[in-house]
Amino acid sequence: MHDHTEVGGKRHEARPSPESPQKRTLRDATPHEYVVLIDEAGNAVGTAPKLSIHGTNTPLHLAFSSYVFDREGRLLLTRRASHKLTWPGVWTNSCCGHPLPGERLEQAVARRLRFELGLTAERVELMLPRFSYRAVMPNGVVEHELCPVYRAVTSGRLTLNPDEVDEAHWMPWQEFTKGVLSGLLAISPWCRDQVPLLSSLGVDPLAWEPAAESELPSGARVHT
Repeated sequence: MHDHTEVGGKRHEARPSPESPQKRTLRDATPHEYVVLIDEAGNAVGTAPKLSIHGTNTPLHLAFSSYVFDREGRLLLTRRASHKLTWPGVWTNSCCGHPLPGERLEQAVARRLRFELGLTAERVELMLPRFSYRAVMPNGVVEHELCPVYRAVTSGRLTLNPDEVDEAHWMPWQEFTKGVLSGLLAISPWCRDQVPLLSSLGVDPLAWEPAAESELPSGARVHT
């Protein structure tokens, strides 16, 4: 995007706090995280270390995006930590991540919300089961994900993890969508593509009808 507006405002803004022992334990428990590789038909075809796959030829792999709302229907936006490999310092939806091999996507969403934002979700629900995208940074680094989108609702207090998030901001959903759809709000490329699809579900994000887990591609489901 070109002429754009930065997310900002002091009323609902949060910045990282010193991490709790629980966060440190969770981070140290998964230092060598693996991701699930996906073929073009949506099937799982193996795993690979997360740190090794992101480059100029990043393979398609399984991830998720989540949009966290409070009980008033405000969306939590986050600014990615400035040291991240992909889209550092960019504002985006509430939380993104990768399920561990064998982990259900909604469990991965809940895990990352606790780790990155210190939040416990009251509910986590599937909204866009088949979303995928490929985006390229100016330096040539590629992100390429099968990335189902989830809604989460919380009434908890934020505790930002500085390893993941530089700052956060609550924004009314309609204000946010207007900024994104007009091209005036600077946002991550995956979030920019997801917002029109989410907007088509209705004006009230708390009233969106969840999708069935059976609508997920095979590689995004845990088969028992």
